[in-house]
Amino acid sequence: MIAYITVGADDIARAKQFYSAFLPALGYKLEEGSEGLSYALPVGSGQSPVPPDFYVKPTFDGRPASAGNGSMVAFEACNQQQVRNLHSAALSAGGSDEGQPGFRASYGPHFYVGYLRDPQGNKIALFSSDPNEPGRDG
Repeated sequence: MIAYITVGADDIARAKQFYSAFLPALGYKLEEGSEGLSYALPVGSGQSPVPPDFYVKPTFDGRPASAGNGSMVAFEACNQQQVRNLHSAALSAGGSDEGQPGFRASYGPHFYVGYLRDPQGNKIALFSSDPNEPGRDG
């Protein structure tokens, strides 16, 4: 099980604007600290945390943050409309488009996805795969 994911950012304020445009809509709560941003799903009293947490931090070695070639973090949305809405919100909050929301021929008929880059260049996917919604072939 993945416990947490961390991406580096040189400009935490820009990263906050970008990630706060869609992560709260997916249920993540933001905690800010001197070490950066921590997004986590809320935990009820007596419940265990629901991983993974998502952290946006300055680099530990002090060198500029960079995006990993082939690295991507995917967040599941409730439905196709939410994918479209959050993709648009993230673009308005400083992200760049890596693929408009839609179906992809190489994935299953219900996998609906939009791709983005955060201000640092990290690749992000927002997807829904609800079999109760219209699929690619229907």
